[in-house]
Amino acid sequence: MVRRIDLTGADGLRLAAWEFADPPKGHEADPAPGVLLLHGLMGRASHWASTARWLSERHRAVALDQRGHGHSAKPADGPFTREAYVADAAAAVEQLGLAPVTLVGHSMGALTAWQLAAERPDLVRALVICDMRASALGAASQREWEDWFRSWPLPFATLADVRKWFGEDDPWVERPNPARGAFYAEVMAEGPDGWRPLFSRRQMLTSRETWVHDAHWDSLAQVRCPTLVVRGLDGELGRAEAQEMVRVLPHGQYAEVPDAGHLVHYDQPEGWRQAVAPFLDAVPVNPC
Repeated sequence: MVRRIDLTGADGLRLAAWEFADPPKGHEADPAPGVLLLHGLMGRASHWASTARWLSERHRAVALDQRGHGHSAKPADGPFTREAYVADAAAAVEQLGLAPVTLVGHSMGALTAWQLAAERPDLVRALVICDMRASALGAASQREWEDWFRSWPLPFATLADVRKWFGEDDPWVERPNPARGAFYAEVMAEGPDGWRPLFSRRQMLTSRETWVHDAHWDSLAQVRCPTLVVRGLDGELGRAEAQEMVRVLPHGQYAEVPDAGHLVHYDQPEGWRQAVAPFLDAVPVNPC
């Protein structure tokens, strides 16, 4: 079963969340522990579908379309600040009744997750950080993204063209990656002239601008709950930085997934599950 849940962001923004399986059966006095899944920049809740389904065997797993993404509102003037993303996630946890929640975040969603865990420890039981760096990426990185967005051959005539370009022809692709093509096909919608992204590339750059110039070690060090840092062996988070993140975290653990790039949970769903499931099984019942 797939169920859409409409939520309200902290500033009244309309947000969409999704459950991809029947809620696990449990006693009212002992409800299934909650998990909120937060996608990365340009992602959407559906990217978590396979993860949510195995999580739902023991948890109430909900994936959020963050502002500017998926079926959530895309306000022309934002805001697309870190504060807005974190406040939306907090509002989702509270409105869904998931607290104390386990937050599972990929890339930008992982940053949102650990900032929420640092600011609102009362809401968060545990945390999974997937392939997100704590160090600053810098102005050059932002310029590269601007150039990359301009290189997209929009509109795409078919979804097959989307899959081929992002999986093979994109200059950022080092070797053919069908999973990457499928990932981007999920964030396209058909219009009168062809297939275009569900999101505004301008808004994505605005969102990214709010965090790429700064390091985030201070907020990471404030996370007090059990935290798993996961990296794809060929992802954007290097091993040395990932291990330093684990050292900085008061209760950090480390895992890596072989043969996975940045889209760890999408590239290698079984390896991702093997890395994450034991950590979740060991999370204490009491919140951090």
